[in-house]
Amino acid sequence: MSTGPVHGTWEPRPAARWEDAFLSGNGHHGAMVFGDPNDERVVVTQHTLVRPNGGESARPPELAAGLPALQDRLLAGELTAAETFTDGRPLQWVQPFHPAFHIRLRAPREEPRTYRRCVDFATGVVTAECAGRRSQVFVSRADDVVVHQVTTPDVDITLDHRLPGAPHDLAVGHGAVLTPEGALLTLRVRYPGSDRAYTGVTLVLVTGGRTTLTPPGLRITGAESVLLLTRVLRHTGAPGAPDSDAPDALAQARALGDLIPDDEDPYARLLDRHTELHRTAYERVTLDLGADPAERALPGSELLARPDSPACLERLFAAGRYHLLSASGMLPPRLTGLWTGDWNTGWAGAFTNDANLNLQTSSAAAAALPEVTEAQASLIHRQLDDWADNARAVFGARGVVAPPHSDGESGLTYHFSREYPLHLWTAGADWLLKPLVDHDETRGERDPRTAHALAQVALFYEDFLTRTDENGRLAVVPSYSPENRPANASWGAINAAMDLSAARHALLTAAEYHPERAERWRALADRLPPHRINADGALAEWAWPGLDDTYDHRHLSHLYGVWPLDEINPYDTPDLAAAAYRALELRGAENDSAHGHLHHALVAARLRDGERVAHALGQVLKGDFFHASLMSAHYPNRDVYNADAAHTLPAVLVEMLVQSTPDRLVLLPALPTAYPTGRLLGIRTRFGAEIDLTWNQHEATAVIRPTRTHRVELRTSSGAEQLDLVAGEDRVLTLGAW
Repeated sequence: MSTGPVHGTWEPRPAARWEDAFLSGNGHHGAMVFGDPNDERVVVTQHTLVRPNGGESARPPELAAGLPALQDRLLAGELTAAETFTDGRPLQWVQPFHPAFHIRLRAPREEPRTYRRCVDFATGVVTAECAGRRSQVFVSRADDVVVHQVTTPDVDITLDHRLPGAPHDLAVGHGAVLTPEGALLTLRVRYPGSDRAYTGVTLVLVTGGRTTLTPPGLRITGAESVLLLTRVLRHTGAPGAPDSDAPDALAQARALGDLIPDDEDPYARLLDRHTELHRTAYERVTLDLGADPAERALPGSELLARPDSPACLERLFAAGRYHLLSASGMLPPRLTGLWTGDWNTGWAGAFTNDANLNLQTSSAAAAALPEVTEAQASLIHRQLDDWADNARAVFGARGVVAPPHSDGESGLTYHFSREYPLHLWTAGADWLLKPLVDHDETRGERDPRTAHALAQVALFYEDFLTRTDENGRLAVVPSYSPENRPANASWGAINAAMDLSAARHALLTAAEYHPERAERWRALADRLPPHRINADGALAEWAWPGLDDTYDHRHLSHLYGVWPLDEINPYDTPDLAAAAYRALELRGAENDSAHGHLHHALVAARLRDGERVAHALGQVLKGDFFHASLMSAHYPNRDVYNADAAHTLPAVLVEMLVQSTPDRLVLLPALPTAYPTGRLLGIRTRFGAEIDLTWNQHEATAVIRPTRTHRVELRTSSGAEQLDLVAGEDRVLTLGAW
């Protein structure tokens, strides 16, 4: 029996649906493994594959000349004025993410006897075994290649683009050749009406047996083992672009062949190189909730049927870390992570910036996955020039404004409509940069790229925050609270709570990074109005008098000051914290989106309500949100494949156990009574320490390993005390009953 959490999951049956496919990835390429033993399929994805739909040439609306008039009308009380602040275009979605193709391996049909498929979170290897056949797949973090080894004597192999939703008018070409390195299969796909294309390349190396070309695939007979190495190359068609031409097949075969050592087991060597990077990251943090070993041994699908089991939550925490790491590399996770088996991906499989991206990556700093933060930083810094175009075009301002949606290629704002006037959202840059600031605080160094981006955000606010209310306070106008509207006004309004928090935080944080400009930016922040408490005693979503709240909504944008910011908390601002708590009580779940429930849990944890955290978690755990793959869905009953729940859940569990700021440590702030014992190991804090936390019904112990000498405030259920930490000297704390 297992003596600790299970770092993997398994199933006794094949996956009939791509949604149940076990996943592997390296943040660039992804693999989804499913199918029966006689017809195995591996869907290959690549993070940058997006289908041209007009978004590739879309620009932000040139509206700046009309901004002063709009501001005048809104401030004069015209509650629908912003509805005409567009250039009349229809809603333009970003380019949708899609799968590349699937590798299909057909073997002579045999009736399956015993069958088992599993994924090892610590290595990223997906294994399927049946009747002496064995298949192993992983995506190398070291060599950026999909590695697939099968031990079966006879198999037919093809690359096939025909997945659900694939356009019928794709231009497709297949290739199958024998090269000195091995058999090479290629699949070239060109999008209809576009010069953009991509190519899949699979090098097949056979030990023993015979290889026969059977275009568009090949047949292998009498083999001891077969090794497949696969990559996807994207071609933009842009003149002079390094990836604009079709790859030379022999050159690609040589490039893949160069990965194979001459004197070693090639699969084992490739796995070792990958595991050294992947395992190191995955194992930095672990959670043990003292689950029953018998339950820990169950297949994932059976655990999901036991949502109250600590073993279920342990497995989902581990799976969430695994999938988040696997989806992050050249880019952070999309709405679907790095995976999809359908060309019609929900909401274009975009990077949805107004909630989902940051929720998915919210555990990165505390749960020791800097790889995830670096992926988000990479996306931001590549698009910063586009953000500057947004600020100029829409607001006539210097600095930067982040887009609400991105396909990973463009950072321009062009996805908006009357019901979703997302071009009015000015809080996005601060929201997206907050994880980078947390990362800097955790490691104790300031990234000059983050410093530059923060300065650009502050410059935007210098130019944008020019209008005032009757008391001389600055007014954020127009203002938008994703994706809600006042009960008595239109979507574009004044002084959304998120906008106030974001502007204040951005200016003060930029001042910390740039002392030479601190006085100017702090003075601007001081002129922003305070939050408003409405007649219900709740933190108002709009601080402008006369704008009434709409409570039944999936987003909790107005509580940005509680989470992830530290602007509102029970210790420094108890009255505002009480109002925020009242706002949380009044908030409905609207359409039961997974991100709404878990966002609710994150805010509840900051407000020290463990039972509200447990209830929000329960809505997801008991709502049938998880596939057998332990990847999640957007809605209950596994409706719409989506990574929000899978990737956000680890952050909820961390926040209910350990919270930190640069000057404060909070232990066990919101632990539900359902989890009376456990261990959380390896958590990082924003004051530069690693923490191992152990608790039971009687006491808790925290081992703090500081890397910086610093005084912090310790908060527990017993109250507050000052804690002096010395770099390199472990500190052990024993707490009474929590």
